[in-house]
Amino acid sequence: MTKNILEQDYMRYPKASDMPVFQKYFRKVQSTSFIPLQFLYKVIFRLLKEIRHIEISRTTQIGEGLYIGHAYNITINPKAILGKNINIHRGVLIGETNRGGRQGTPVIGNEVWIGINAAIVGNVTIGDDVLIAPNSYVNCDVPSHSIVFGNPCIIKHRENATEGYINRKVENK
Repeated sequence: MTKNILEQDYMRYPKASDMPVFQKYFRKVQSTSFIPLQFLYKVIFRLLKEIRHIEISRTTQIGEGLYIGHAYNITINPKAILGKNINIHRGVLIGETNRGGRQGTPVIGNEVWIGINAAIVGNVTIGDDVLIAPNSYVNCDVPSHSIVFGNPCIIKHRENATEGYINRKVENK
């Protein structure tokens, strides 16, 4: 991790001060190698996680351009992998299934918008440019350029599915 990822996260917000403090320390813990400073960041990160009821491990792989809208009650399994330009909202669960055909954790592509109280569970792959509607339960693979809603999940193909939902994207360099 580099300082560059934190800067790219800042770019997703209208003002740098709009980014949740929790997210700032999530990135700082990941990118700092100076031991005393890393210890301080870990303590602050842990306190902020408790205050916001957020379960995200400092080892979770999340690409640059992360946007967290209303950073409360979010749970992301440490083994989940999230791409870049991801929007996550209040009450989102990205979790592991411990048995059955979908045993494992999700892999989520780039430019994915995840609505309030959505749950993505199991060894599923979510493609790029996917909009997951609020209150959806996703336990199946979702192809790129799709909108997902409901329980069980209903998938509808749509080019530019996240257009207008994911603003100020971090572009490839």
